[in-house]
Order: sequence, then structure tokens, then C-alpha cells
Amino acid sequence: MQSFLIPSMRCGGCLDTVTRAVQALDPQARVEADLAKRTIAVSSTETADALQAALQDAGYPATPVAAPGA
Repeated sequence: MQSFLIPSMRCGGCLDTVTRAVQALDPQARVEADLAKRTIAVSSTETADALQAALQDAGYPATPVAAPGA
């Protein structure tokens, strides 16, 4: 899984937009979110760069974060 910090993701509507952006790139992607920490974990065959670009295009700039225990 790839993890990202998305500081502008503040609510369920934001999460819906973020999820749609990821799944537009990879329809099979799985997105898990922690709204309190403003992070997502994405299970996808796409690269982190491609996922970041999709999130940026959706208006949600993201920064990769290390997975716990990595």
C-alpha cells in the first residue's frame, strides 16, 4: 500500500472526491482513509507519481508518507 498525506482533505465529501480521482486512474484501487490524520492508504498497481498527479488534478495535493513499520 502507498500512503499519502492530504492536508486539504477535511470531510467525507473530500474523501469521496479523492477516492473517485484514484479510481478514475485505477478502477480496481482500494482507498482507506483516516480523516482525522488527513491520510489515505492506496492499494493500486499505479505508481506513487501517477497517484499524486491524479490527486493534484482533483484539487487535493498529496505528499507520500512512509507506511508504519517501513
